[in-house]
Amino acid sequence: MRVRCKICGEKGRIISRDELSLEFARLYCQCNSPHCGHTWVANLTFSHTLSPSAQAVDRLLFDRLRSLSKVQQRDLFDQLGVVSST
Repeated sequence: MRVRCKICGEKGRIISRDELSLEFARLYCQCNSPHCGHTWVANLTFSHTLSPSAQAVDRLLFDRLRSLSKVQQRDLFDQLGVVSST
């Protein structure tokens, strides 16, 4: 991740971070220019998902299967186990 100094426009570096949650971190930054020396705090936050994680999809499927009755589960698995002989 790149940060830029808003004062002089030079590249900066993240000298430390304070993770307040899985979705929010406070970044402590410093300008790389010796003539500037600006230090600042930037916030890094999660915005939204573009493509769901395969783990999330698996979890949703597992939860949905678990919410079915035993009969419904058996019927579903029987349907999935049917192999078409063409």
